[in-house]
Amino acid sequence: MLIRLLRENLRSYTRPLLLVVALQLLGTMASLYLPSLNADIIDRGIARGDTGFIVSTGGWMLVVTLVQIVCSIAAVYVGARTAMGFGRDVRAALFHRVGEFSVREVNRFGAPSLITRGTNDVQQVQMLVLLSCTMLVTAPIMCIGGVLMALQEDLQLSWLMLVCVPVLVVSIGAVIVRMVPGFRVMQTRIDDVNRVLREQITGIRVVRAFVREPQESARFDVANVALTAVATRVGRLMAMVFPIVMLVLNVSSVAVLWFGAGRIDAGQMQIGALTAFLTYLIQILMAVMMATFMVMMIPRAAVCAERIVEVLDTESSVAPPARPVVPAEATGVLELRAARFAYPGADEPVLRDVTLTARPGTTTAIVGSTGAGKTTLLGLVPRLFDVTAGAVLVDGVDVRDLEPEHLWRRVGIVPQKPYLFSGTVASNLRYGNPDASDGELWAALEVAQAADFVRAMPEGLAAPIAQGGTNVSGGQRQRLAIARVLVRAPQIYLFDDSFSALDLATDARLRAALRPVTATATVLVVAQRVASIRDADQIVVLDDGAVVGIGTHDELLGTCPTYGEIVASQFTVEEVA
Repeated sequence: MLIRLLRENLRSYTRPLLLVVALQLLGTMASLYLPSLNADIIDRGIARGDTGFIVSTGGWMLVVTLVQIVCSIAAVYVGARTAMGFGRDVRAALFHRVGEFSVREVNRFGAPSLITRGTNDVQQVQMLVLLSCTMLVTAPIMCIGGVLMALQEDLQLSWLMLVCVPVLVVSIGAVIVRMVPGFRVMQTRIDDVNRVLREQITGIRVVRAFVREPQESARFDVANVALTAVATRVGRLMAMVFPIVMLVLNVSSVAVLWFGAGRIDAGQMQIGALTAFLTYLIQILMAVMMATFMVMMIPRAAVCAERIVEVLDTESSVAPPARPVVPAEATGVLELRAARFAYPGADEPVLRDVTLTARPGTTTAIVGSTGAGKTTLLGLVPRLFDVTAGAVLVDGVDVRDLEPEHLWRRVGIVPQKPYLFSGTVASNLRYGNPDASDGELWAALEVAQAADFVRAMPEGLAAPIAQGGTNVSGGQRQRLAIARVLVRAPQIYLFDDSFSALDLATDARLRAALRPVTATATVLVVAQRVASIRDADQIVVLDDGAVVGIGTHDELLGTCPTYGEIVASQFTVEEVA
């Protein structure tokens, strides 16, 4: 998965990558040339007292060093830009893929996991690309070049490389093998921390209302300690790498000096050659260390790549039509024909053979007990998920065949849990219609009974709204969400229990103001209070996912026992109040 992700997303960066390889090759060759020049200064300059040779060779070393510095800086710059571009592209691909998901896929992965995959996981793979451009390219060049240059200095000491390099590789490899499982567990632990933290931040009011701060702190501690334990275990293993490297380096240096001193004493080797050989051996071992460090990064990046590709490979269950249809006439007629919906692997469907028709200029109310499938029914219209059997038709065309933009322009939904985005009142209201004027916004606020509290805000339409609308009350949030859909002016309105946070007086005023605005539109309302929908043109009663009654309020009282029970229970409560 890692190789596939890199291949697919780095294809457009071929030229920068080739430039990085060329710069690293030139810079590494310059780095390998310096010990040889240093050896010449010792053997041919200092030993013979030739000051001119020392100065000229030293000047040449400065030029080579300058080339190395320039190439290294340029390689890091180009590599960093390439890695950042790669990360940007992968994050954008994840964002667009998640944006295509239906509710089913979002629930399958979970919001915390999707956030982690789009941030931390991408960052890990991006870091691998950056280190590959700066270290992985350099390591083999330095290792192979160092071996060749060391053999050129002295062939008899080359057996030390055959001992030191395998010892270093085996020692670090044994540590890395134990780290790989820890990286996999660490990513799931990060998911858990994100999930708990997200729940606590979102539900901070509930936590404080029930005085659950100690319990929530303890719950976060459990997830945090679990992540800390895994990270500590992996960190301890990672901390062993550098002492092992330094031990092998120091032992190798001592061995070179020990055996090299004997060869110098026998006149078989020059002091400068021994110095260069020692430098080359250290460079070889450093190259091996860089390669093993990259190998240490690869397992975690591979785990992250698997999680990223899993999201990218997941096709939405709500697929766009191959040949989208645009109706000749947009009337707003909504029809469900034996609509059935079941979640994958569920024993029972959520909706069973729902058949109903809603026409423009009428209001259809949907009532039923909790879990009866009311919200699911509304979600089928804008294709938040698709029916598993039957059909949902808008303007006589199955929504699965409709041009998506055509469908979404004609459907406006106020969800059961209204969500406002960070910004201002105006930016939230213009979410459905970016070209709406201030006058249109105020008109929508008047209908939604939200104009008074917006005018009371010092900034008016420019008043700030926090993420999720947490700086306004539940009722204000609902009214702003209703105003937002009114600004859109769709042909089909879907109100999913959108008046539950309103008091009875505000509810009555809002419904009265809505009637002339939605007079030519198709309106579906999910409601809990029967008193608020008793005047609807038709009422659909759901029970356990099936339609058990359709008619007006008076008709259902005499023909639908389920509706009669709902009415009796609610009016009893109101009379007692």
